[in-house]
Amino acid sequence: MKIEHVNYTGPAIDDAEILAKLPADLADLLQEINGFIQYHGGFHVRGACTAPAWHSLRAAWLGDNAFHRRYPNVKPSDIPFAEDCMGDQFLLRGREVWRLYGETGEVETLECGFGEFLQNVEDDPGEHLALHPLLKFNRGGRHLEPGQLLSAIPPFCTEESEDGVKLSAVSAEERYKFLASFAATFHDDEEEDD
Repeated sequence: MKIEHVNYTGPAIDDAEILAKLPADLADLLQEINGFIQYHGGFHVRGACTAPAWHSLRAAWLGDNAFHRRYPNVKPSDIPFAEDCMGDQFLLRGREVWRLYGETGEVETLECGFGEFLQNVEDDPGEHLALHPLLKFNRGGRHLEPGQLLSAIPPFCTEESEDGVKLSAVSAEERYKFLASFAATFHDDEEEDD
């Protein structure tokens, strides 16, 4: 598979141990290109490296702030191999790709395997990634730097967002912390309504 529209390539592999824990198709991709960012921040595939932390598959999957520690619907065995510009995560759960919606903490299957998912993104990134906010952000002459994600205030899942949102670039870690905290509040509100 030819990967196009890449504007960041990960550093050399320095975490070979993590490769042995991955499904063969993901490990093969990372040996070819150790993670990357496409579409000026629209799609980020993590690499087998220890640094930078925002690009480290180990940090996202097994680290102190791994996604399964932040979200109750994410299993320790789910591999958070990629994300979109808003911080929604793409997880490998067994042989299937799932999406974690960062704002709500909900997960859903995309009903495809790893290779098919990558092909779908390549064939129609607008359909499979949250590119609309990024395109709006870019129209203002702004761009995401590697290690940054978009923040939307108010969050898109709220009624207030119907009046518009303010988009800004924030560090990936800042976005992850906000999303996990907001998702926990979101679920607390749902439980109170029951």
